Amino acid sequence: MNDLRYPIGRFVPTPDATAEQRTQWQQTLADFAGQLRAASDGLAADALATPYRPGGWTVAQVIHHCADSHINAYIRFKLALTEDNPTVKPYDEGAWAQLPDGSSADVVASLGLLEHLHRRWCTLLESMSDADFERTFFHPGYNRTSTLSQTLDLYQWHCRHHLAHVHLGIEAYQKQ
Repeated sequence: MNDLRYPIGRFVPTPDATAEQRTQWQQTLADFAGQLRAASDGLAADALATPYRPGGWTVAQVIHHCADSHINAYIRFKLALTEDNPTVKPYDEGAWAQLPDGSSADVVASLGLLEHLHRRWCTLLESMSDADFERTFFHPGYNRTSTLSQTLDLYQWHCRHHLAHVHLGIEAYQKQ
């Protein structure tokens, strides 16, 4: 592993995703909160305060970031399903990670939030048609329009990416 920032590799979009691929991605979202909870269950405060790489976020910050990021993604899905190509609000994830609720709060709240959020998100995803997955939103921070299929692809990667970060943080703690 050359770059600890991308332990599973950088995101590579899937062109022309199929319904079967989207079903697999939905399952990744459905499983994520439980996997994250299992990985972090019982960790001491000093383990949660361990960065996954030098200069990187702590295990706790990664967990809180997932809650923040996935809330934004869920809202973007709802906006795209109810408006024509809405412009979404970017946010500074690094600054959010420095706020007390993103840096020092108990991770139990973010884990519970992810569990319930993903349950709602998966209910929404299961109700979507193929045409719904082609609906779009515009992200001014990236100056890009994305389909909901592309966004689901990104977030299934995001789940696996940050779960790997949590495992790296735990390994770093155990090596101390």
